[in-house]
Amino acid sequence: MANSTTWQGGSLLAISDLHISYPENRSLVESLRPHSPDDWLIVAGDVSEIVDDIAWALGLLAERFAKVVWAPGNHELWSHASDSVPLRGVARYEHLVELCRGLGVVTPEDPYPVWQGPDGPVRVAPLFLLYDYTFRPPGTRTQAEALKRAHDAGVVCSDEFLLHPDPYPSREAWCRARVAETERRLAQCDPSVPLVLVNHYPLVRTPTDVLYFPEFALWCGTTATADWHTRFRTEVMVYGHLHIPRTTRYDGVRFEEVSVGYPREWKRRPGARPGLRSILPSRPR
Repeated sequence: MANSTTWQGGSLLAISDLHISYPENRSLVESLRPHSPDDWLIVAGDVSEIVDDIAWALGLLAERFAKVVWAPGNHELWSHASDSVPLRGVARYEHLVELCRGLGVVTPEDPYPVWQGPDGPVRVAPLFLLYDYTFRPPGTRTQAEALKRAHDAGVVCSDEFLLHPDPYPSREAWCRARVAETERRLAQCDPSVPLVLVNHYPLVRTPTDVLYFPEFALWCGTTATADWHTRFRTEVMVYGHLHIPRTTRYDGVRFEEVSVGYPREWKRRPGARPGLRSILPSRPR
């Protein structure tokens, strides 16, 4: 079998948090190109708040890459006053799923595709899980206490006003339903094929420990997925949302945050403009 240093086939690439309402980020998306005709691209959420912009970006990328796999972020689910699509909650998500299917983009509602690499196949599983306010600040025992501390600190995610859970009674109820359904699907996957798990939020809480505003962790995931990267055979976990691109390992599993973020953030980082992150083949050790 060929190894990753001699592999001549396509790569599995990833990016997230494109936020193309910013002209600099829209220009960045226009510049994205595959390295080879066989490259796949993972887009781990937060393309835009506006449906027409989401369609433009994913359509452009679907034309360029052999396959595009999308997992939604919180921004795609916002019911924004400037959007021509006034849908809320589940209806909005289902609208985006159908939009993606029309573009040939894989969604969390589709069969998980298998990518063939030099070290064997991996199954790419885009997830839609949301969050349930269980990433609470130390010393807070309840969701109400945690939210009060965040409000007192002036840290409130815009989801509280723009991400509606209809017909679920709350975002955390929607999260619980998504976790249960996704867990069922992952348990049915053939364990002989390792997974690349793709979610807008990290599956474990530890990546949020470096947040400048620790209270924001409330809107960054759920403790219900804390063991998924070990319980399900996972090669790589890909996420975004935190706008802190980096590579870490938890229980021996590689986690890749692939965020672009806002221009004021990525322009402060050293080096060139942000671009695509290589997920597989693995970099030579």
